[in-house]
Amino acid sequence: MSPKKRITELRALLHRANRAYYVDHDPIMSDPEFDRLLAELAELEAQHPEFDDPDSPTRRIGEEPLKGFKTVEHAVPMLSIDNTYSEEEVRKWVQRVMKSLGAERQAAGELEEGAGKKKKSKKSDDGPRLFEAVDPGEVEVAFVVDPKIDGVALSLRYEKGRLARALTRGDGQKGDDVTANVRTINAVPLILDGSQRTIPDILEIRGEAYIPIAEFERMNAEREKEGLEPFMNPRNACSGALKQLDPRNVAKRKLAFVAHGRGKIRPENSFSNYSELLGALGDYGVPVNAGWRLCATVEGVIETIHDYEKARRDAPYAVDGMVARVDSFAQQRELGATSKSPRWCIAYKYPAERKTTKLEKVEFQVGKTGKITPRAVMAPVLLAGTTVQHATLHNFGEIRRKDIRIGDTVVVEKAGEIIPQVIEPVLSERPKNAKKIRAPRECPVCGGPVEVEPPSLEEAGDFESSEETARRCVNPECPAQIREKLIWFAARGQMDIEGLGEKTIDQIREESDIPLEHFADIFTLAEHRDKLLELDRMGEKKVDNLIAGIEKARSAGLSRVLAGMGIRHVGATTSRSLAKLYPDIDALLQADEPALRPKTLKKDEARALGLPEDPKQRPSTNLGRDTAPVVHDYLHSKVARKTFDALRKAGVDLTSHEYKQASKGAAVDTPFSGKTVVLTGSLENYTREELTDLLTALGARVSSSVSKKTDLVIAGESPGSKLDKAEELGVEVWDEAALLKQLPKEARA
Repeated sequence: MSPKKRITELRALLHRANRAYYVDHDPIMSDPEFDRLLAELAELEAQHPEFDDPDSPTRRIGEEPLKGFKTVEHAVPMLSIDNTYSEEEVRKWVQRVMKSLGAERQAAGELEEGAGKKKKSKKSDDGPRLFEAVDPGEVEVAFVVDPKIDGVALSLRYEKGRLARALTRGDGQKGDDVTANVRTINAVPLILDGSQRTIPDILEIRGEAYIPIAEFERMNAEREKEGLEPFMNPRNACSGALKQLDPRNVAKRKLAFVAHGRGKIRPENSFSNYSELLGALGDYGVPVNAGWRLCATVEGVIETIHDYEKARRDAPYAVDGMVARVDSFAQQRELGATSKSPRWCIAYKYPAERKTTKLEKVEFQVGKTGKITPRAVMAPVLLAGTTVQHATLHNFGEIRRKDIRIGDTVVVEKAGEIIPQVIEPVLSERPKNAKKIRAPRECPVCGGPVEVEPPSLEEAGDFESSEETARRCVNPECPAQIREKLIWFAARGQMDIEGLGEKTIDQIREESDIPLEHFADIFTLAEHRDKLLELDRMGEKKVDNLIAGIEKARSAGLSRVLAGMGIRHVGATTSRSLAKLYPDIDALLQADEPALRPKTLKKDEARALGLPEDPKQRPSTNLGRDTAPVVHDYLHSKVARKTFDALRKAGVDLTSHEYKQASKGAAVDTPFSGKTVVLTGSLENYTREELTDLLTALGARVSSSVSKKTDLVIAGESPGSKLDKAEELGVEVWDEAALLKQLPKEARA
């Protein structure tokens, strides 16, 4: 078989397999078989780039991170739906709609009691059910009732049957273009199936992206195992995934999709009603909810809501209510909409189920950022269809505000129907021996020092305040944090060690006895070359490339090391700023706390350090009165000293490359001297990092957020909310052309 024919065959087969799994729920192959065929296709496409197709199953995950999201106007506004928790409000809405559409007899219930010749209700476990069906023409208004999935609204635009664009709801008028991320969702067909019916030239499908409950529980189990704080609910996790700039990270969360509406359609008369549209979407290979029902009466709508309340416990996704809508598109247009919501639909929200149980003890979990989170361990209780024994307590400030104690009978609720949380104690049932929950004064994992937020509490020595929002371990080599720290340290933007990604770090730590617990251990991996070669899929070329990447990183310099260590309040910008002020780690360690925050010093403090009295003429470290003490305390801790000594012993360069450049003489008086600059959007001639370094060398302080203190915003393409904020505050804005005019000739890209 020719390569072209085999590629075509594999693409068609894998598209069918995706549909069978995500739409028909009837898989035609196993997961390993799918992965094997996908790998075969990828290899053939690599060998034959002349047969490239952007809609190939192998192209669902983008190779390069996005620079930002472009905002695009919706062809048809995405309005929100009015919500109600009242069954009576739903009844009133149904009757109001019927009367508005002139269906007086239907609204009065006359057709329910035998007007015309009744037909038997159509009922199917998989399909719709028509309540109280009557002779054609007698039912003037029909309603479709379907589950309201608690996900993230999307609009998918197909042109000639191919996915052209995917937008978030945004403000309803405009949304973010998240096409690259949506392409990673296997349930979203890249090409619609037109074998059963004609596909409109333009078809905008509205629906919900969501994370299946099983996948969400798997993700949270992994996060708890790694000491990370679990996601609060699937919707938040899904929303966060869609706003990731790297589609590869989106793919890891295994999002799904279900359709529930339409936007622009051309030809406009392609479908006459909603139930017809749902049938067509299923034919096209787009997932729709099989639980929808067609109703002709008020009682039919209410019965559907009641029926699904129990069934939703077994649904593969989070359902927080039911949506009732007029079936006919012509009647929908007649009813119209308010400025916020359509009049032709309403959402009934199910109340969250609550139970009481006994709080037996509280565990402390340490996340990758060092955050210490309290978790309740309770007597098992059946809640929303599952047995619950653990629940989040959020933070220690909330525990104190609610006065929750060990031994209390507590009220538990599932947030978003997924994550159990303790709502409050039942004070009337509090036993005499109930114990107050004491927050740890040191890390429960490593015994290191902890930091309380907001910083004002720690300054006041108040470790038991109800105002506390977070408590964290500040030891970056805490075992609970070390895996994530190693991944961060080796990543691009920090030490940039090619070949030492998340999977390789996990493999070394889990499948070998090679020590990899501290930053310095990375630089000893070359000594274990033979053991690395014994690992699965670690051939000579891969191992040699890894060792070469480590050797290159050894000479990256002080700013990269500081940025990679994950020190609280020290990111890439601050690490570069510190490296410009101090020639090496020893000089940095000799600096006292005020020297780390030169912009905030009083005149006499500045004079004592030999700095200009005018703050605008002083260098910036991006550290202030609250953050500098935290950084200073860590740099002078035993843990930090041990880390720097180990890195030095491993041959890591701890001198500042930026200091050497600065000592040659940076421009003293430039259009950027002393100005606070914010960068937003993507530029043609510079990466964000390159421009940050350049502007800093020209005397600017580059900040990540716009405020009243911002002097200048430089906006490239797709600038986002920072530009809106700048315009709101009246901050000067330059485009790239204006920037280039102000840069010295030798600095222009």
